Amino acid sequence: MAGVLDNIRVVLVGTLYSGNVGSVCRAMANMGVRELVLAGPQLCDDWSEAARLAVHATGILEARRECATLAEAVADCAFVVGTTARGGLYRQHVKTPRELAPELLRLAAHGRVALVFGREDKGLLNDEIGLCTHLIRIPVHPDYASLNLAQAVLICCYELYGALGSYEAPVEKSPPASAAHKLKVTEKWREMLLLIGFMKEDKADHMMQGVQRIFSRGVYSEDDAAILMGVARQADWAARNGPGVKPKGVTARPGGQT
Repeated sequence: MAGVLDNIRVVLVGTLYSGNVGSVCRAMANMGVRELVLAGPQLCDDWSEAARLAVHATGILEARRECATLAEAVADCAFVVGTTARGGLYRQHVKTPRELAPELLRLAAHGRVALVFGREDKGLLNDEIGLCTHLIRIPVHPDYASLNLAQAVLICCYELYGALGSYEAPVEKSPPASAAHKLKVTEKWREMLLLIGFMKEDKADHMMQGVQRIFSRGVYSEDDAAILMGVARQADWAARNGPGVKPKGVTARPGGQT
C-alpha cells in the first residue's frame, strides 16, 4: 500500500520564496512523498536557501519539475486536490485532510493524484480552483487561518501517511514486571529509606503508601523494576559501607532482576 505514495504529486503554484520550496521538500520526505512540481514559480535564481532548508531532502529539490501553469502541471493527473482557506460558493465542498486521506489513497492506487498548494500571499485563484476535483481545508483557529506553505504540505502529507496504517509504534522489549518483583522493590526501598534517614519507623507505613502510589504509576516493566532495585541496593550499601562501592552481584543495567 505504501507504493501509492509514488502516485502523489505535490504542486506548488506561484511560489514566492525558494526557502519555502526547500522546507516543502523536507516535509515531503518526512512522509514518503517524493514528486514535486512548481507551477509558474515567482522565484529568484538563487536556490542556496532552498537547499539549506531542505536539509537531507535535496534529492526531491533537485528532481523537481517546473511548468508554466497549473493546467500543465496536472495534465496527466486523474485527480487534482486543491487546498484553500477561503470560503465561497464554489469552495463549499471542502473536506479536512483527515477526512479525505483514505479516499485519496484509494484514488492514488488507480491514478496520479496532485496535491495543489497556492501562493503564500493569495492561495489559489478561482480559475485554478476550477481545475480541482477535490478541495481540502485544514482546520485552524478562525482568528488566523493562514498557514505557512511547508506546514500545510506537512499536515496534508502526514494525514496521507497516517491513513496508510503502516506505522508501527515502538514496543517495550522488557516484559511487564510481576507483582512479586514490584513488591520486592517496594520492600527494598522501605529498608533503604529507613537506613538513610528519609523516614522514621513510626511514619514508614504512611510514607510508603506515597512511594507505592508513585511506583504504581510508573513501574511497568522488568527493566523499570530492576533499575529501581539497583538504586535501592546501592543506596543501602553506601549508607552502610560508604559511597562509591558497588554491592557484589548488583548490576544497574536494565534487562534483568537484581
